[in-house]
Amino acid sequence: MSLALDVTRLSGALGAEVRGVSLGKVDAPVAEEIEKLLIEHQVLFFPDQHPTREEHVAFGQHFGELEGHPNLKNPFNDDGDEGMIFELAASRGGIADEWHSDITFQDEPSIMAILHMVKCPELGGDTLWANAYKAYEELSPPLRDLCEGLTALHDAAPHGKPEATSIHPVVRVHPVTGRKSLFVNEHFTRRIVELSANESDTLLGYLTDWVSNPRFTVRYSWQEGTVAMWDNRCTQHFVLNDFTEERIIQRVTVMGDQPQAAEPPRWEPFVRTRLAAATSRYDLQLNRHLGRQSGSLEANRKEGS
Repeated sequence: MSLALDVTRLSGALGAEVRGVSLGKVDAPVAEEIEKLLIEHQVLFFPDQHPTREEHVAFGQHFGELEGHPNLKNPFNDDGDEGMIFELAASRGGIADEWHSDITFQDEPSIMAILHMVKCPELGGDTLWANAYKAYEELSPPLRDLCEGLTALHDAAPHGKPEATSIHPVVRVHPVTGRKSLFVNEHFTRRIVELSANESDTLLGYLTDWVSNPRFTVRYSWQEGTVAMWDNRCTQHFVLNDFTEERIIQRVTVMGDQPQAAEPPRWEPFVRTRLAAATSRYDLQLNRHLGRQSGSLEANRKEGS
């Protein structure tokens, strides 16, 4: 490595703290070295950075196209950085206190996120990350096989927009490492598409709980000025809702992920066409998504004919 980086692993599952670099002065070769470390450790922490907003955005742009949050208010939309920084301020409890990968309700969700801890409570507000590779790899072989043939419906209901939906594989393949990982989460994933609602509740509840097994995780206690970056393609994270003081984070998000399935779905979606009114509270959201998808495909077919 060309940089004299001090890299300290933080748990047996994932995570490393990195010193010896100023993120405000990163060039392309240094960014490439940092990305290699991210692929290896899945989440990186850079203490004592305190980047300006301009430096934060410039650092994020080394890794891809940036976008602000699609649903939550951004205080910087009219202040020169084109809405690429998203800020969350909270007190008396956290935001995102459910396990999740970022923005999985979109067809092309987040590749990675880069967060600057601007202000943190003296006590509490830690964040946990889980290794979704290990969560997949430690399932039994029969359950791994079943999950590889399934897809799941995700929505933005936590942001008040349950109509914003997308379907992704339950097991995805990382485009760089080639490793398989679980890609369902308790915050945004609503339904296993190929199973009945009751069957889906059972399996999805098990998988989303399984991801949070302590041996798959790392827990980080923040200090102001720390920057963290994580790979949303193979991790999930969770904010501890145990603080009363103000907690302010600023985040840039690298978008454009295209989740690749470990296998194509092996079964048709579970859609009940008889007694639709009686089953709507279980199946309505899935049926509506599939209907919109079918309509879009038909429109594209007509345009191309």
